[in-house]
Amino acid sequence: MNKTENTPAGWLFEITPKNKFFSLNLAEVWQYRDLLFLFVKRDVITVYKQTILGPLWYLIQPLFTSVTFTIIFNNVAGINTGTVPPFLFNLAGITVWNYFTACLNGTSDTFKANAGIFGKVYFPRIITPLSVVISNLIKFGIQFFIFIAFYVFYYCQGAALSLNSSLLFFPILIALMGVLGLGLGMLISSMVTKYRDFSYLIAFGIQLLMYLSAVMYPMELIQQKLPNYGWLVQYNPLAYLIETTRYMLLNVGQISVWGLCYTLGITFFIFLTGVLVFNRTEKSFIDTV
Repeated sequence: MNKTENTPAGWLFEITPKNKFFSLNLAEVWQYRDLLFLFVKRDVITVYKQTILGPLWYLIQPLFTSVTFTIIFNNVAGINTGTVPPFLFNLAGITVWNYFTACLNGTSDTFKANAGIFGKVYFPRIITPLSVVISNLIKFGIQFFIFIAFYVFYYCQGAALSLNSSLLFFPILIALMGVLGLGLGMLISSMVTKYRDFSYLIAFGIQLLMYLSAVMYPMELIQQKLPNYGWLVQYNPLAYLIETTRYMLLNVGQISVWGLCYTLGITFFIFLTGVLVFNRTEKSFIDTV
């Protein structure tokens, strides 16, 4: 959409076909920033507007999941978390993992969920998945506050917890998680417009991916116990993000420079591919949805 104030008809804007092979349209997204914030507000308020517990569901899910993982994987299976309390170890991984899954789930249904709006009014379509990623940052902030509360509790109880200077880069890590979820979500959303049954595989795929992302165990453990299948975790970029998160927050494990570089490359490749496919799909999706 280009500004053409001197057109013969006196239009303020002229909608023209997109001929570029790849375009982020950041300037156009900035023009529609008010709509972006409106979508963010909608995502935050309307989801739990008619629920009894409301935003408390943001807290219940990670707490119950952490308790379940602690009982099953630490108490029953005997996974050792070193000097870090198992509950806190699991809560750190689950908090970051929840942000990724929320972004992926919210963006993977973009075209199907917003077909009515897309068919009636024009605006940059990428605003819709982008609003999901931003609104989920609020949810992540609430859950991260709970993690901090339990961190302080265990520290006061005498647990051997410590921070390190790498914590300063934690926001970058969360941004990478959001970009990865956004890229995958746009890819899946584009495929769902043609292959409806693909959406049924998402929930199962996310559950399977969680076990391959070192959410409830250290990465080195899978190398020791199942060396023949360790490559499934080793080549999973999410595993490095979660492992690095625990190093930053709990000072356990290690940071793999190669793993982070690999994750950075895969993340931006998936994001750029997702934007490309998303832009191509938005031109004709209304005929298939």
